[in-house]
Amino acid sequence: MSSTTQTRRSPFGRGKKDDGPRARFSELLPYLLEHKRILGVVIGLSLLSAAASLAQPLLVSQVISVVQKGQNLGTLVWLLVGLVVLSGLLSGFQHYLLQRTGTSVVLSARRQLVRRMLRLPISEFDTRRTGDLVSRVGSDTTLLYAVITQGLVDAVGGALVFVGALIAMLVIDPVLLGLTVLVIAASVITVVSLSGRVRVASRKQQEKVGDLAASVERAISAVRTVRASNATEREIAAIEKDAEGAWRMGISVAKISALVVPIAGIALQVSFLVVLGVGGFRVASGAITISSLVAFILFLFMMIMPLGQAFGAINSVNQALGALGRIQEIISLPSEDQFDAAIEPAAPLETDAAISFDGVHFTYPEAARPARTDGADDPDEPPARKDLTVLHSISFEAPRGKRTALVGPSGAGKSTILALIERFYDPAAGVVRIGGLDVRGLDREALRAQIGYVEQDAPVLAGSLRDNLTLGAPDATDAECIRVLHDVNLTEVLERNELGLDAPVGEDGIMLSGGERQRLAIARTLLAAPPILLLDESTSSLDGLNEQLLREAIDAVAEHRTLIVIAHRLSTVVDSDQIVVLDHGRVVGVGTHSELVKSTPLYKDLAKHQLLV
Repeated sequence: MSSTTQTRRSPFGRGKKDDGPRARFSELLPYLLEHKRILGVVIGLSLLSAAASLAQPLLVSQVISVVQKGQNLGTLVWLLVGLVVLSGLLSGFQHYLLQRTGTSVVLSARRQLVRRMLRLPISEFDTRRTGDLVSRVGSDTTLLYAVITQGLVDAVGGALVFVGALIAMLVIDPVLLGLTVLVIAASVITVVSLSGRVRVASRKQQEKVGDLAASVERAISAVRTVRASNATEREIAAIEKDAEGAWRMGISVAKISALVVPIAGIALQVSFLVVLGVGGFRVASGAITISSLVAFILFLFMMIMPLGQAFGAINSVNQALGALGRIQEIISLPSEDQFDAAIEPAAPLETDAAISFDGVHFTYPEAARPARTDGADDPDEPPARKDLTVLHSISFEAPRGKRTALVGPSGAGKSTILALIERFYDPAAGVVRIGGLDVRGLDREALRAQIGYVEQDAPVLAGSLRDNLTLGAPDATDAECIRVLHDVNLTEVLERNELGLDAPVGEDGIMLSGGERQRLAIARTLLAAPPILLLDESTSSLDGLNEQLLREAIDAVAEHRTLIVIAHRLSTVVDSDQIVVLDHGRVVGVGTHSELVKSTPLYKDLAKHQLLV
C-alpha cells in the first residue's frame, strides 16, 4: 500500500481532507540517485574543499609559531593563500553543479508527475480541481530544488569538516572540546524536535497554495460569466481568502524556521565565548599555547559551519518531503490502463454490429457532497451521495457503416454511452463490444485511434487553427486542413487572418464564436476520418445554414463509417438508420423515426417538440 494518504476533493468545493499525504526520505532518494554521477562529482569536490579547509587552521597555527620564534615564513604564506584560492574555486564549481542538478531533479519530478497525471482515470479528474493539480506540477516540485541547493549534498563534505575539526580539537584541548560539545548537543536536540513541525507546516502551506491556484483558475476560466453576474468582488474576496490562508501557513513555516536558522549562530556565539573565556584562562595557566588556542577557535568556526549546513539541510528536506507527499499522491495513483493486462482479450464474435451494448450497467464513482465554505459540517445536509447509477441493463447494437441516433431527455445517459465506448469508464456489469470484441480486452490507444469523438462542449485548445486540426491527425497536410475547414464552413475564419492556419484561436478558443468553436472541433474529427464517429450534440450551437452545411460534410465523410449521434434536433436524427430512445438510463425504444413515432410514446412526445429538451 502506498505511503501517501489520498486527499479527495469535491468538484464543487474543497471537500474533506484527511491528515494529508506524507512522504518518507526513502521516496526522495530515487530523484537524487537519478543524477548520482554528477552528485558523486559534487561530493568529491566537497571532500576536496573540506580537506583544503581543514588544512588552513593548521597552517595558521604554524605561521603564528614561526612568527613567535622570529623565523622566516618561507612558503607557508603562499601555501595558505593557495589553499584559500583552491577552496574558493572548488566551492564555485560545486555551486554550479548543485544548481544544475537541482534544476534537473525538478525537471525529472515534473516529467513523472505530468506523465502520470495525463494518464489518470477520468474519474480522478471528476473529483479533483484543475488548479490544485497545476500547483503540484509548478509549486510543489520547485521545493525539491532546495534539497539539492540548500545543504543536503554540502552536508556530506561538511560532515568531513565536522569530524576532522572535532578530532583536531580533541588533540589540541579535550577540556575545551567537552564544553563545546555540550553547547552543540543542546542545539542539535532543539533542531531535531522542530524538524517534524517544519514538515507538517510545509505540507499544509503547499495545500493552501494548491487551493489558491484552484481558485484563480476557476475565476479566470469563467471571467466573462463572473463579470456578467456582477460577481467580481465576491470572486476577488474568495481568492483573497485563499491567498491569506497560504500566507498564514507561510508565516507558520517562517516562525518555525526562524527558530531553526539562528540556532547555529547562537551555538557558535556561545561556543566562541566559552572557548575564549576558558581558553584564555588555560593559556594564562600554560596549559595550551596562543597558537593552539587560535587553531582551536578556527576549528570551532569550521565545526559550526557544517552544523549550520546540516540544520539548513534538515529544514529544506522536511519542506521538500511535505511537497513530495503531494507529488507522490498523484504518482502513486493507478493510470487508467494499469490493470488492463489482467483482462483476457475476448474472442472475436461473428456479428455485423460495429458497436454493441449487452446488459450494460454503469454507476459513476463515489462523489463527495459539496463542502461548506466556512469549513464546518451542516447536520441538516443529506449524507454524501455514495453513487450515481445512470445506466440500467442497456442493450442495443449499432450496425456497421450505419448511423445510429441516441435521443432522450437530459440525464437519460446518452453521453455516458459514448464515454463507455471511448473507455473513459468501464461498465460495472455487462459488456461493450466493438467489432465483436470486448473493449476491455483492447489496447486503449488502438481503440481510440479507431474512434472520432466530438464532445458536447467540444474544447478548443489554445494555439493555432493547425494545432487544433492536427491534434488527432499529426501528419495531415495544409491542403487537407484547408479542405476540412471549407467542408465545415470555416473558410472565413481561415481568411480573416493573414497567418492562415497559423492564426491563433486564443485561450479556450475565445477568438472564435461558439458555433465556430464547435465546427472546428468537428473539423478536427473529420480530418482524422476514423471508422467510427461519435458526435455528442455536435450541432447544438449552429444556425440553420451552418447546420445544413455541417450535415452535408458529415454525410460525405460518414459514408461507409459507423456514426453514433446524440442530438436534440429532429432534423439531425430523422434520417438516421436507427434511433435508440433512452429514458432514466434504460432503452425504451429502438427503430426508425416512422416506427418510433407509432410505438414509443416518449419519442412521439420528443418529436412533437422537435426533440428540443
